[in-house]
Amino acid sequence: QKVTVDVLDHLERLALVDFRDSEGVERLQKAIRFADQLREVNTDGVEPMDSVLEDRCLYLREDDVTEGNCTKELLKNAREKVEEYFVAPPGNIPLPKLEERESFLQSS
Repeated sequence: QKVTVDVLDHLERLALVDFRDSEGVERLQKAIRFADQLREVNTDGVEPMDSVLEDRCLYLREDDVTEGNCTKELLKNAREKVEEYFVAPPGNIPLPKLEERESFLQSS
């Protein structure tokens, strides 16, 4: 299934994921093909569920702290940090020019 420039633009803005190169577009197309397989499942007469576990009793465990004081060790996993906080990616990513995206889509 072909991905249009408009769809790509919309998905990038929703997910804050950059599909800037042909590899990103190819990965997106593979995900779409995989998800399209769900359409083959007959769901006639099946009520939607809030959760796949909604018919089971969920057991809660005690929230006992068994370890602690490991901030420095945990922050080693951060790609970027400020003081003692993980830094998330910015809300807006720079998007490629329209012509660049069209060439990526045509080559995939």
